[in-house]
Amino acid sequence: MPADSTTTPIDFGIYVPQLAFGYPDLLARAQLCEELGFSSLWLFDHLYGPMLPDTPALEGWTLATALLAQTTRLRVGHLVLCNNFRHPALLAKMATTLDVISNGRVDLGVGSGSYEPEHAEIGIPWGTFAERSDKLGEALEIITRMFAGARTTFEGRHYQVRDLPNLPPPVQSPRPPIHVGGAGEQRTLPLVAKYADVWNLPTYALAECERKVAVLDAECGKIGRDPAEIRRSQEAVLVIAPDDASLTEALAKADRRFPGPGWGLHEGGYIGTPPAIVDRIGERIEQGITSFVFFCYDRASEATLRLVADEVMPHFTRASR
Repeated sequence: MPADSTTTPIDFGIYVPQLAFGYPDLLARAQLCEELGFSSLWLFDHLYGPMLPDTPALEGWTLATALLAQTTRLRVGHLVLCNNFRHPALLAKMATTLDVISNGRVDLGVGSGSYEPEHAEIGIPWGTFAERSDKLGEALEIITRMFAGARTTFEGRHYQVRDLPNLPPPVQSPRPPIHVGGAGEQRTLPLVAKYADVWNLPTYALAECERKVAVLDAECGKIGRDPAEIRRSQEAVLVIAPDDASLTEALAKADRRFPGPGWGLHEGGYIGTPPAIVDRIGERIEQGITSFVFFCYDRASEATLRLVADEVMPHFTRASR
């Protein structure tokens, strides 16, 4: 449903896949994002970069913990954690602990898994999409119950939890925001409607943004949930430059770095000088998107981050959750 940019907080986050970055580089980006007023920083959750096994990549949860320990305002999350990697009761306890340590700056993104080869390499069953979706549904049920603070008992097909406490409770009220990413209409969007605080529309579905928003609203209607309770988030490639001349070079770099429709660069990316980016964000706000998570074409260089912070973000209301 449409959002009014004059009253609805509009969040801007930066997605920095931790490929070929040393920790000092990632920390510098996180601290600069905090300084410039970005709401959040996002990481991936893989054992290595998909299809890039020889490229160094730090583990996502450990990295998030370190970055939260060395920042004071910035929120940190993953788009998205692979449900197969951690038992949901353990994940809920980890997220609760980190929420306490960071004084309420954790965003918990969870998904069913997206890269089969790493599962085979460490002996974790991959399963069908239906099986992974069922597991994700059970995991979200356990996580939401544990965040609620009462002892949790759950008897599912995939997971069993018996009289499990979760103390101390999370700092955030009513809970750390749960982000569910994906666009599948049969399985993923019903889970979003039931469990998510934030729905993240991934790059591969950007071209269908309007339709997916309508489907999610319909799924909420089926279970009697107000669609306005779910914030809508979008991840997209951002190609921004101060003028048209430099934009041509930036777009060429983006085409090399983010090829194919899976990245949605030309199907739904953000390409242009600052005024064009402002206009495009405004169009998406009218479609109900209120959180924007950008893959920067140049891997979040200081110049790009400052350009966004100085010439794009001031046009929109921003507020920390």
